Amino acid sequence: MNGGDDVVVASEEPLQPLEWKFSQVFGERAAGEEVQEVDIISAIEFDKSGNHLATGDRGGRVVLFERTDSKDHGSRRDLESTDYSSSRHPEFRYKTEFQSHEPEFDYLKSLEIEEKINKIKWCQTANGSVFLLSTNDKTIKFWKVQEKKVKKISDMNIDPSKAIGNGSSSSNSNSSKPHLANGGSSDKSYNYPSNDFSFPPGGLPSLRLPSVVSHETSLLARCRRVYAHAHDYHINSISNNSDGETFISADDLRINLWNLEISNQSFNIVDVKPTNMEDLTEVITSAEFHPTHCNTLAYSSSKGSIRLIDLRQSALCDSHAKLFEEQEAPGSRSFFTEIIASISDIKFAKEGRYILSRDYMTLKLWDINMDSGPVSTFRVHEYLRPKLCDLYENDSIFDKFECCLSGDGSRVSTGSYSNLFRVFGCAPGSTEATTLEASKNPTRRQVPTPSRPSRSLGNSLTRVVRRGAENTGVDANGNSFDFTTKLLHLAWHPSENSIACAAANSLYMYYA
Repeated sequence: MNGGDDVVVASEEPLQPLEWKFSQVFGERAAGEEVQEVDIISAIEFDKSGNHLATGDRGGRVVLFERTDSKDHGSRRDLESTDYSSSRHPEFRYKTEFQSHEPEFDYLKSLEIEEKINKIKWCQTANGSVFLLSTNDKTIKFWKVQEKKVKKISDMNIDPSKAIGNGSSSSNSNSSKPHLANGGSSDKSYNYPSNDFSFPPGGLPSLRLPSVVSHETSLLARCRRVYAHAHDYHINSISNNSDGETFISADDLRINLWNLEISNQSFNIVDVKPTNMEDLTEVITSAEFHPTHCNTLAYSSSKGSIRLIDLRQSALCDSHAKLFEEQEAPGSRSFFTEIIASISDIKFAKEGRYILSRDYMTLKLWDINMDSGPVSTFRVHEYLRPKLCDLYENDSIFDKFECCLSGDGSRVSTGSYSNLFRVFGCAPGSTEATTLEASKNPTRRQVPTPSRPSRSLGNSLTRVVRRGAENTGVDANGNSFDFTTKLLHLAWHPSENSIACAAANSLYMYYA
């Protein structure tokens, strides 16, 4: 189960906090402009190269962006001889969009199935085409997006004024227009050569015959496969396997294993549904394959635990290989304890050694070789703890925030309310805890983050409690609470310090 060494424990000196700058915004709305429900972004995902970015929205659309600055970098030798690449930051442009899902109605269950995109995952590219999986609550689709060359027929270089051919009437004819066989009409000038046409000045050798030429390219999105009717409950996760052939889909009670080439059959590998539904105590909230080991995957539960399973052990993986959970502190239990312990998202670090999890109040970093507790705990919005009752009343306590890790595993990030997101350093000794706002000025109205105590847990690892700004009246930016503007979805570029995050219908991008 050892996923290899990770940069998290490799650095000797604490990394300096990053200085984040605004890069781009797509879909920026004017002041006072009302946001349409269907335009709200519900999924964000970079591909493995970082050259493509996909977003999904509640209207069932998938929008693709492609990187533009990397195409202008020149040769590798030029990059190595200059500092050009270090001064640049990722810049993206709109590429294309397509309608992935439509609203449906399940007549057997009298249930509406909304078109909202829950997750997007990029697959391996081939022959210049990109492939991706997208899912709503019930149906997963496999898409191929490729460039199609629009072909046109070039004209002949003859004098069209003298080319009166098959069925073309003279322009000064006042007689009724003759009609041709097979529905043809003399209104169309076909420019077919007749005995009256004139050669070009160069004579017969210079006559250019019609030929097919590529005029321009257009992007075509085509649905290759539909994986349907395999989930009784809402799909919350899909994840590609490192073998490039299979993927998993998870709902509240089951995880299914699919082959990308086979859409009418899947294998149920995890089933936590009890015989009597009254005995149900926890549900699956997120699932993800290990980035390099095709036999290993992890899934989280509503009770705050993460289970690592090995597909080599049995066909139905009801028993886990490892269980990661934090023991509850004595006397700390309250009505909200189980609700805020529910994990909304998990992500493997790039090398597979660490797992990042997000519950309602904290981010936790787990070492898969140490199941006694998390390596680090980062408090995202501790100032909300006194407000849990209000959050429960307006259902905000059930919001599902996503999390992400940097490509080198040295930093983690997640969202919060008032369109804020946090970036934490997770290398030993790091005190980095940055609060940013999804706007063109991400660092406005910042308040100093107090120092955070830590205690040692051995030579190479530290168990740290990261503290944010703990003002019970305002958020980390010194502003009043705004539970209606929440930053649920974000993604970190796989190889650079660049973050894409969604604030309602706007996609903001930042770099450091």
